[in-house]
Parts: sequence; structure tokens; C-alpha cells
Amino acid sequence: MKHGIKLRRLGRSYTHKKSMLRNMVSSLIEHERIETTIDRAKELRRLAERMVTHAKAGPEKGWRKAQAVVRGQENMYKLFTTLAERYSTRDGGYTRILRTRVRENDRATMCFIEYIDREGEMRPSRPPRVFPQEYVDHSVDRQAKMMEMLDEKAK
Repeated sequence: MKHGIKLRRLGRSYTHKKSMLRNMVSSLIEHERIETTIDRAKELRRLAERMVTHAKAGPEKGWRKAQAVVRGQENMYKLFTTLAERYSTRDGGYTRILRTRVRENDRATMCFIEYIDREGEMRPSRPPRVFPQEYVDHSVDRQAKMMEMLDEKAK
């Protein structure tokens, strides 16, 4: 049984994987789009989005946490100025994974991972979902009816 195993090994030791992901996060911040395999991109997405969240928290709070992962002062500056400002109103989902091709030598599925809401992106990002008012009202009414039913059963 594989209890408690939620991360990909990527065929490397823990320290090698950690070092590789730190390099990839730094490259992603620098270039804002890189090509890699699907499994690496999925692991990288977790780390890259966490770095943007640290940057949004502000330099006094998130600088040291981000500095433990991101390499290069230019990348740190870009993370805490450009990217934190760009995603200040967005709650999450700062990256996008787009499948591109199958690599010839080992048949690995390749993809681009990129930050969204930037110039030159491959596909424009979708606007945030806005629910119709009827749906919102319906869910509130439904909750009120359920509460009334529970109160009646309690009596």
C-alpha cells in the first residue's frame, strides 16, 4: 500500500529533485515560460504558485521563505515586484500547463508551463467565473429550507 505518498519521485533522490525544482522555479520566474515534461511541470506548479503566494504576502513576511527556493537576486526582485503586483487580485491559479509534443527519444509527453496574464502567452486566460444571481439565490433558499427542516425535526 502506498499510504502517505503524494509527491512524484521523478526518478531522482530527494536532494536532486529539490535542487532540480529550485532551478526550474528560477528559470520559470526569469523566462515566464519553459518547456518540460508533464510530471515535472505538475510538481513545479505546486512550488511556483507557492512562491507567488509568498511574494504577495510582502517582503517582510515571504522574502526568506522564497529566498530558500528561488535562486538569483534578479529573480527575487522580479518575483516580489512584477509577479506579486500582477497577481495581487487573483486568489490562485497563477500557472498554466499546455501539452505540446511527445519527445522522440523516450516518448515522454512534453508541455509548456507558463505564468498567465502576461504578454505573449500562448492562450489568453479565462475571466473569473461569475455565477448567475438565480443560482446564488437558489442555494441560499435551499440552505434556509434545510435549516427549517432540521428545526422542525428537532421539535
